[in-house]
Amino acid sequence: MELKRAERKIEAHQEGAVIGEITYSDTNNGMWIIDHTYVDPAHRNQQIGEQLVAEIVNWAREVNVKLLPLCPFAKKEFEHQSDYQDVQANT
Repeated sequence: MELKRAERKIEAHQEGAVIGEITYSDTNNGMWIIDHTYVDPAHRNQQIGEQLVAEIVNWAREVNVKLLPLCPFAKKEFEHQSDYQDVQANT
């Protein structure tokens, strides 16, 4: 599997097909709102969603933005991964 960054999203690719994605809205004030995480049903339970969240966290660190996880899956990941707190927006 390969993760590819695109405009306002990260896609998970496998054998040339998109099998998952995480999308965000840019507030243009140093914060991205994670609004959706999707993994194709045939590829679920393979930690793809978790990898997508980890990749957007890494990207946020690289570009120095905060993340507000409104997507239920991403929100759950932030609650379980204490090392994401440095990029979590204060709400």
